[in-house]
Amino acid sequence: MELKGLLLAGGTGSRLRPLTYTGAKQLIPVANRPILFYAVEAMVDAGVTDIGVIVGETGPAVRAALGDGSRFGCRFTYLPQSAPLGLAHAVKTAEPFLGDAPFLMMLGDNLLRGGLKTLVERFARGQFSATILLTAVPDPRPFGVAVVENGRVVRLLEKPDPPPSNLALVGAYCFAPVIHAAIRTLRPSWRGELEITDAIQTLIDWNLPVDAAEVEGWWKDTGRPEDVLEANRLVLEDLVPYCDPTAEVSPDSTLTGRVHLGPRVRVVRSHLRGPVIVGEGAELVDAYVGPYTAIGPRVVVRTAEVEHSVILQDSHLVDLALRVDQSLIGQGVVVAGGPRRPRALRLVLGDHSRIDL
Repeated sequence: MELKGLLLAGGTGSRLRPLTYTGAKQLIPVANRPILFYAVEAMVDAGVTDIGVIVGETGPAVRAALGDGSRFGCRFTYLPQSAPLGLAHAVKTAEPFLGDAPFLMMLGDNLLRGGLKTLVERFARGQFSATILLTAVPDPRPFGVAVVENGRVVRLLEKPDPPPSNLALVGAYCFAPVIHAAIRTLRPSWRGELEITDAIQTLIDWNLPVDAAEVEGWWKDTGRPEDVLEANRLVLEDLVPYCDPTAEVSPDSTLTGRVHLGPRVRVVRSHLRGPVIVGEGAELVDAYVGPYTAIGPRVVVRTAEVEHSVILQDSHLVDLALRVDQSLIGQGVVVAGGPRRPRALRLVLGDHSRIDL
């Protein structure tokens, strides 16, 4: 069975503001690679190479990052969505592209360590109207929630309180083309959206078989800053040590554990304790970079310490008396200390910024 793909890369990323005021949430890097790239690679690895990409306001940035798909071994068709009106609305938008083909849909801000092969193979083997991916979570209230009996999904609810089970939908689905008929019957939910859970529930109400597969390995929804940091930690667990031939490491610097240095990195009088990844052209001088840190391209860390953090490209951390820890810092940010002065703070912060002191 040959499946088409539908990759959702719209959405506003409101929970990741202020980072997403100037960029797409799916392009925020994890281990120095955009989150969206991991989703594309998971789809291609599962054998899906004809992929429609749902885009919204950040469409130009997504197109620029992904290109035509050739670098991933696939082909992209970009599908503008008029507004972020729900996952089922995204499928409705994509119906002309999808036609009567079965398809795999994935949310572009989700990471799956175990990939999508099991989901796709399970759907291909059965005569299902849908196969959905589930995982048990401590608090399923923020998610779509499934009730499974005898291996079949019998009920779905979107963000229920109280939830009827602890099985959350994790943002990957396989659908037969009958899903389009189900979506045409929907009305907007209380959130003003066409819910994919309601569409799947319609399939169940029509007595069509809806199958469920469970996540292998780990899954992470990267909708909040703390989720991005946790995803970065999980991905860096698999980091392979590497030092590009053009990287420079001074004799008085030390690298311990798994450290990955990109092209033209400079490390001077610094200590790096892995897992750490450092992007192209970054400069670390009199610095400490601790575990689970991703230093983006052209970042400067000078006379400063950082760990358990994600620092995006072209940012500077300079002359800091305190260690930067568990932080997500956007592009082109300057965090600078200075001579000792009376204890006071001088801050210039954008809308919806947050500082923990």
